[in-house]
Amino acid sequence: MRNRISALASTAALVTMAAALAAPAAAAQPEPPAQHAATGHAGSGHTAGPSAFRAAPFTTDPSPSVRKRVVEQGQRAIAAHTGAAHVVKGDAFTQRSVVVDRDGSADVRYDRTYQGLPVYGGDVVVHLKADGSYKGLTTASWVPQNSAALSVTPRVSPARAASVSRGQLRGTVTSVSTPHRAVWMKGRSATLVWETVVVGRRADGTPSRLHVLVDARKGQVVETRDEISAFLSPEQAARAAKVRARAKARSKAGADVSPLTAGNGNSIYSGQVSIDLTQSGGTWSMTDPSHGNGYTTDLNHATSGTGTVFSNSTGTFGDGTNNDPASAGVDAHYGAAETFDYYKNVQGRNGIFGDGKGVPSRTHYGNAYVNAFWDGTQMTYGDGQNDARPLVEIDVAGHEMSHGVSGALTGWDETGETGGMNEGTSDIFGTMVEFYANNPVDTPDYTMGELININGDGKPLRYMYQPSLDGQSPDCYDSNNGNLDPHYSMGPLNHWFFLAAVGSGDHGYGNSPTCNNSTVTGIGNDKAGKIWYKALASYANSHEDYAQARIDSLKAAADLYGTHCTEYNTIDAAWAAVSVTGSDPVPGTCPGQGGQPAVTSPGNQTGTVGTAASVQIHATDPNNKTLTYSATGLPAGLSINSSTGLISGTPTTAGTSTVTVTATNTDNASGSATFTWTVNPAGGGGCTSTGEKVANGGFENGTSPWSTSSGVISTSSAGESPHSGTYYAYLDGYGSTHTDTALQSVTVPAGCKGRLTLWLHVDTAETTSSTVYDKLSVKLGNTTLATYSNLDAGSGYTQKSFDVSAFAGQTVTLTFTGTEDSSAQTSFTVDDVSLNAS
Repeated sequence: MRNRISALASTAALVTMAAALAAPAAAAQPEPPAQHAATGHAGSGHTAGPSAFRAAPFTTDPSPSVRKRVVEQGQRAIAAHTGAAHVVKGDAFTQRSVVVDRDGSADVRYDRTYQGLPVYGGDVVVHLKADGSYKGLTTASWVPQNSAALSVTPRVSPARAASVSRGQLRGTVTSVSTPHRAVWMKGRSATLVWETVVVGRRADGTPSRLHVLVDARKGQVVETRDEISAFLSPEQAARAAKVRARAKARSKAGADVSPLTAGNGNSIYSGQVSIDLTQSGGTWSMTDPSHGNGYTTDLNHATSGTGTVFSNSTGTFGDGTNNDPASAGVDAHYGAAETFDYYKNVQGRNGIFGDGKGVPSRTHYGNAYVNAFWDGTQMTYGDGQNDARPLVEIDVAGHEMSHGVSGALTGWDETGETGGMNEGTSDIFGTMVEFYANNPVDTPDYTMGELININGDGKPLRYMYQPSLDGQSPDCYDSNNGNLDPHYSMGPLNHWFFLAAVGSGDHGYGNSPTCNNSTVTGIGNDKAGKIWYKALASYANSHEDYAQARIDSLKAAADLYGTHCTEYNTIDAAWAAVSVTGSDPVPGTCPGQGGQPAVTSPGNQTGTVGTAASVQIHATDPNNKTLTYSATGLPAGLSINSSTGLISGTPTTAGTSTVTVTATNTDNASGSATFTWTVNPAGGGGCTSTGEKVANGGFENGTSPWSTSSGVISTSSAGESPHSGTYYAYLDGYGSTHTDTALQSVTVPAGCKGRLTLWLHVDTAETTSSTVYDKLSVKLGNTTLATYSNLDAGSGYTQKSFDVSAFAGQTVTLTFTGTEDSSAQTSFTVDDVSLNAS
């Protein structure tokens, strides 16, 4: 992948590329909201192929005049809203990409420089209304305007930075660039860094152009990003190497290791396919005039150079087996064309680079190289174990080339949760390319690399419907997700997309469970794919994480299909089904649908084994339509009446359940409410589990088990101070419309008394002494314990205390939510949170 560091390091190249993007300007009006979910996936009677997809109602390739106009409007918007953009003296902005909707509204993405230095994490997206006026903007980081000016004078020498950087490449180093200064931003922090490019090869033979950012004050590595994105993780590549070694040993012992073959046409994996060629006299070559003159070459096991373009005198290439090198060339050439067509015909993007140019594809790289990679300009494929299984399957091609698209749009790297976004996005669109091609030999599915047999066991590399089947990837999100290799941390994103497109349960591709025991009905590949692409193009930032991805995809769904319509609700339900939840970023009701039923939560419930229970669920429909009730997670012995909504029965088993009650009207629109139900053992008893029930209440151990929005866990460098220790929770303080959250699940044991305490400091730039503008709420379950505001500002921390004995026997969520309006910051800093049971 050409990641954001390499792109920002050459601002002039960015401008040149952006200027080359051109396509007819879009007309007007967004795609109308759909009343029913559409199918767009193969299997179980559903369809695939080009006819299953519609052209997008937006473009990333507007005409030069439209591009010039919206870029200028965006620049004026930044100048007029420096607070929201967190602009400091010395900042400048260069346009990266543009999205223009049919109604003329636009989203313009800018990269930032500071005193002429590239800023990584400083990107800004300006959102414009149809008339060109300001709608809003989003930023990747939030360094306060009133923070001290960042010095651009380093304390660490460039020689030391180069030495530290050299050791970051695990493999063979061939060159180390001269370090240059840059700025690294994340959350509320900005740091001067040395950027060094270390060139060489990883241990498995994959080339590497590793950008290393070293703190120019302390000499520590703050981030590494490789321009080259490989299909396999280092662990997967190492596992494949062991398979190769065992196969080689068997070969020496005389075992039969003749290459496997697949398909019976011209390609190895896709059977007989039509490919576009160039003819010159009596010679046909694999140069594709229909797809930007992309071409396919044979490296003949070299590891450098461009290779030789496949050519012959017949116009027919390959014999369908690995015995003919051109067979793998056919797969690569075909995959490049189908990827080009998907993006152009479905997403309105004219080629991977957005400039109409095709992609070079190099095949037969190295010897027994088990990987494929995108290096920012071209595709390269190895031949797999024993040079017998080239990695040229169509979903591999679509995956790797999609790194080029997401890299150009967002500048994502391969670190933390952003790396999972990067890899998962490539799996999503690699799969969409496979469905678009609808090849009868390599039939569309939601697994990755199922035909190339990476591990020698005939199994796919990854499973979108249940990622954990690979033994490494999580199905559900948690706060540890960003610590995984991005080829695994993508798991919840892949799972989310499958649920959004196809739905939960078994639809013929494999069973897809949900993390909250909910049922999700999919909206089809086409809609889900458009929503995710629009989220990337219009909203995602360079530090994208799962919480932000949920928000961005919901905004995209609202743009394309209407607020709270079927598509919007399905996207939200799919995120909840992989444990990514949050507030509603686009409140409202669906045009033409009149909204969904509203279910009133009865609050968290308690009961006792053997004692009858009865709870009435209340719900309303905006159009007074008949409702049908259902529930998941009810304690054993309880059931819900589908007509009346009455939950009744006698609990038989002690424990705590998460219950979701759903009311569905005759149009199949639904609403739901979730609460906990704790069933205590018969006979009761005193407090048997005393002591602290909040984990990491001082925030000294990072985020776990807290779930927080970005930048909440902070140190003094963020502008506030802890009550004790080094870390604290810093909510709001941006001076723009913003919501921060920090939450964790806690249990007050049955028979116990509970007291919740915390230390709170509030400071504000608001000048009023009577009006509430910014607020912090403290909730336990569905109960708001207290609300604080800018009116509570003071010079230091004060302790707050609450009796929470009423929650005995319940597992509930402790939630801090800070909301800030459009101007004048208020900072809510929370520390040393405790819930003591006695």
